[in-house]
Amino acid sequence: MNGGFGPLPQADKEVPKPTASIFRVQGNGIALTSTTSAKEVTAPQTAAKVEDSPSLITSGLVAGSKSQNNNDIMIETLSAEEAASHDARNCVQMLRTDVAEGLTTAEATRRRQYHGYNEFEVGESEPLWKKYLEQFQNPLILLLLASAVVSIIMRQFDDAISITVAVVIVVTVGFIQEYRSEKTLEQLNKLVPPTCHVLRDGREYPILARELVPGDVVLLNTGDRIPSDLRLAESFSLQIDESSLTGETEPKHKDTDRVASAKTDVNGGHVEHLTCIAFMGTLVCSGRGRGVVISTAANSHFGEVFKMMQSEESPKTPLQRNMDELGKQLSFYSFGVIGVIFVIGLVQGRNALDMFTIGVSLAVAAIPEGLPIVVAVTLAIGVMRMASRRAVVKKMPAVETLGCVTVICSDKTGTLTKNEMTATCVVTPEGRSAEVSGIGYTSDGGVCSFNGEMIRQFSHPEFSVIIEAGVVCNNASVEGDKVIGQPTEGALVVLAKKAGLSDCRQRYARLREMPFSSDTKWMGVQCDSSTGNVFFIKGALDRVMDQCDAYLGPDGLRKVLDGFARQRILETGKGLGYNGLRVLGLARGEQMQSLTLLGMVGMLDPPRPGVSEAIAVVKASGVDVKLITGDAMETAQSIGHRLGVLSSSDTCLSGQQVDQMSEQDLELIIRQVTVFYRASPRHKLKIVKALQSVGEVVAMTGDGVNDAVALKKADIGVAMGLGGTDVCKEAADMILCDDDFSTMTSAIEEGKAIYHNITNFVRFQLSTSVAALSLIAASTMFHFENPLNAMQILWINIIMDGPPAQSLGVEPVDDDIIRQKPRNTRQPMITGKLIIDILSSAAIIVVGTLFVFYKEMSADNKITPRDTTMTFTCFVLFDMWNALSCRSSRKLIYQIGILRNRMFCFAVSASLICQLLVIYWSPLQHVFQTEALSFFDLVFLTTMTSSVFIFNEARKFFRMRSKPFSHDSLAGNDI
Repeated sequence: MNGGFGPLPQADKEVPKPTASIFRVQGNGIALTSTTSAKEVTAPQTAAKVEDSPSLITSGLVAGSKSQNNNDIMIETLSAEEAASHDARNCVQMLRTDVAEGLTTAEATRRRQYHGYNEFEVGESEPLWKKYLEQFQNPLILLLLASAVVSIIMRQFDDAISITVAVVIVVTVGFIQEYRSEKTLEQLNKLVPPTCHVLRDGREYPILARELVPGDVVLLNTGDRIPSDLRLAESFSLQIDESSLTGETEPKHKDTDRVASAKTDVNGGHVEHLTCIAFMGTLVCSGRGRGVVISTAANSHFGEVFKMMQSEESPKTPLQRNMDELGKQLSFYSFGVIGVIFVIGLVQGRNALDMFTIGVSLAVAAIPEGLPIVVAVTLAIGVMRMASRRAVVKKMPAVETLGCVTVICSDKTGTLTKNEMTATCVVTPEGRSAEVSGIGYTSDGGVCSFNGEMIRQFSHPEFSVIIEAGVVCNNASVEGDKVIGQPTEGALVVLAKKAGLSDCRQRYARLREMPFSSDTKWMGVQCDSSTGNVFFIKGALDRVMDQCDAYLGPDGLRKVLDGFARQRILETGKGLGYNGLRVLGLARGEQMQSLTLLGMVGMLDPPRPGVSEAIAVVKASGVDVKLITGDAMETAQSIGHRLGVLSSSDTCLSGQQVDQMSEQDLELIIRQVTVFYRASPRHKLKIVKALQSVGEVVAMTGDGVNDAVALKKADIGVAMGLGGTDVCKEAADMILCDDDFSTMTSAIEEGKAIYHNITNFVRFQLSTSVAALSLIAASTMFHFENPLNAMQILWINIIMDGPPAQSLGVEPVDDDIIRQKPRNTRQPMITGKLIIDILSSAAIIVVGTLFVFYKEMSADNKITPRDTTMTFTCFVLFDMWNALSCRSSRKLIYQIGILRNRMFCFAVSASLICQLLVIYWSPLQHVFQTEALSFFDLVFLTTMTSSVFIFNEARKFFRMRSKPFSHDSLAGNDI
């Protein structure tokens, strides 16, 4: 029953019976079940004594607890570092299994009752109604709801209805967006394959991965995804893609040898050296093998990522924080209005209750209930614009966050570069070089020798034999523009196609293969040819040279590889490395003990087109770009210089140095570091926290499993759409469909434009609101005749919150807005300068409107329909001119173009037409108590009301003259 190890001793502790909601893998999908049964529990972490198994006692790695039937001991899981530090046989004994037979079905069932299923447990999700109610916690929403209640009390039902409708729209949009985006933890289970092949009762079975238990023996083949953490017991040319854990694109060669020093940290970093462990969620690229399950679900290495994601909170976006602050400011100003009016009324000796009622009514009217809708609509339009630019934004406020970003931490592979290894040069041992044109995995391009001649087949033998060795000692193939196999081997296949040597493989019959290992750092094949047996090897230049006693001269003759020649060739290889190239040495010979060095091939992961220009634009706008890569220092520095990320004054830091630093030490130097090399994805979380601690707004790009934690913690997480994992995409706020950094430039541009449009709306609505309230408040408090009746005031409120105001939120993006500095996220939306602008515009509107009112009334000293019509029309035209000047806070109207915002043109035109109907159409004349005006009246009013537009445009002009184009003049601080 237990792999031939005899009866299991009893233990003294009963299994606990917790309950939890867990995700179930059902076929290819995931469903959320109810609480687990009493038997479906997670193994406790405390250990009991094992008395009758000396090997177990000595190891100290296996502990037991009493099962429910008190008959035998339960097998604890092993961590990756514990399993790697012991031989495979010892691990098999610790887990009490049999590599050849596997567990019995009965034993697997018993262990599953104790350990639970191989899936992740999460807390029960909140009901939908509770999530919906959480949307009302926004201070601005609460303020609007309070306004609606007060409006009902004051019997201002039209205001109450409009405010309630606005709140419901905004809350519903926010709820739907959040509900769709909160799927991060569910996606973790998608990396656990639905099925795998295990040995049970001595036979191979396909089972659901969720049914695996510690001690199960899993069979691995090419294309399989690892279902849990495994200690490898057999490995045949096994290569596993661990890029989702380590960030390295090259597959990891796996063997069964124990690792002498297998210590790793609690966060699951530094797993590259654990070559005998296959980790959950990684992918078998080639070869086959078998491994013993050492841990499942939350006890696995992948489970550490799960726990970290649960512990990290996504920060509020800068816009959300600004809107919260705006709600508090408006509340403060509203209470201020109530207080001032109440005091004035008491000084005048008027009824206190009447004055309080007037103050509350005016304060409610001052609150811009259209603001949340404008924000929601503006963000939604930004999301649609970004979708057209190949970027999917999952959370609407994240669009605006991009305009605040001060630091972008970017991956190299696949984001800044194409993630397509390309051979760029072929170099002989004596330093002659042939250049290779064309990039990627297409055969476009060719090979040109040092004297300018094209190389075709064996026209230049000294180069052709190098290319031939690369394609023969190779397991990859290229179909279209896709590589099946390792990227470096794919680059050699493409190189052979460019040189017309792709058919060289058919000339040799492979007899055996010597797989790459971390010790030899080369791969070799033995082939049968027309001239007899021949060996080809490729790998690290220095290790390949160790297998050679000669090198090939330009005349095709073997030359002795003495110390001087070795040093010269190594220097040539280092020179290629400093240029950012990966160097492969190639050799051939009839005996492995006396190979001939043929030369070397330099490879490059080419930068994406336009990336350098995009980085230059982003950096010119005040955003720092930091490169994080798993490459060596020389390669990282080379690509950093080439892309314009690294300058002479910047510094580099290794992942090991990041680990050795405390958080405080890292914060002191983080701003000066622009390149992080030999960095694993887990280092990103520490880097993000350090940057946020010093006040930076961080955008983080990523594509791996471990990136998900940093993406969630960053102010905005950006996932790769093509090469990113599902977990990464779900944790991120934005997904780049084309994995192209250049798309980030468009996203930043859109983010800055959104905030600019929102503040333009705030400027317009508050200035017109203050003007309208000032008219009403003055006439009420000082017993003046009211210049506007109730229906006219309602119409003005519709204009202030209606289409003309809403259209300011869809103003197209300025061409030069990308050049503005990121706005100061700590600065509130309503600044001192904005208040001055609002009050000055409102003053012009109030003075102009009162001038027209008293000018018309002075003729007969009584209020007539003509007087109110002139005053009413005057205020509406003031609104239209004010809206026109609010389309931009920094550019004159001729610079942005009158007709550029079509929505604004339609909205203003419709408002003016409706105003004319109010004036000239008799049914509306009766409702609004108006009468027809003459053509000269309209000309007079239009000319006079343009004063607010002229004043605002003149103010922009003088600001531009006094402060010529600068970043600050563009920033959100100067709105």
